[in-house]
Amino acid sequence: MSNEKIILGIDPGTTIMGFGLIKIINKKMELIQMNELNLSKYKDHYLKLKLIFERTIELIDNFKPDEIAIEAPFYGKNVQSMLKLGRAQGVAMIAGLSREIPITEYSPKKIKMSITGNGNASKEQVAKMLQTLLKIETLPKNLDATDGLAAAVCHFYNEGKFVGNKKYSSWSSYVSKNKDKLV
Repeated sequence: MSNEKIILGIDPGTTIMGFGLIKIINKKMELIQMNELNLSKYKDHYLKLKLIFERTIELIDNFKPDEIAIEAPFYGKNVQSMLKLGRAQGVAMIAGLSREIPITEYSPKKIKMSITGNGNASKEQVAKMLQTLLKIETLPKNLDATDGLAAAVCHFYNEGKFVGNKKYSSWSSYVSKNKDKLV
């Protein structure tokens, strides 16, 4: 059994998708990369979904993550925004599932709580804590990249703990655990 693994964290979005990759060696975290996919210049929602899928596949093929942690959409008042965000999350999940990588969803509160100890922490507080934990010299201008990285770190901190039934190792696993979502 290897003492090494890579976790890809994703903060899905149709304007900016943040992502971060960490390597775990003997239960210690090391930053591989954090970045974002900026989709703001594209108007076509379907093109954005295609680009999210392609970028996620590219990350998977280049870095070979063992697991993916993804931020679950939070409940908002704007139904159209929620629908678009859910589609972005779904596309990123399908990219991982197509490569048979286990995926775990975490709520924004769970991620913030895991990183800062406060489920209501600001994006800036989460970013500063990650900067300290992973010895990041300079934080990115947009904090979507640190949000994606936070999902990966949250997953590492919650490894082996029960986090609900939101873990999928394949498309059939997702379907079997989400029968209520089937039409």
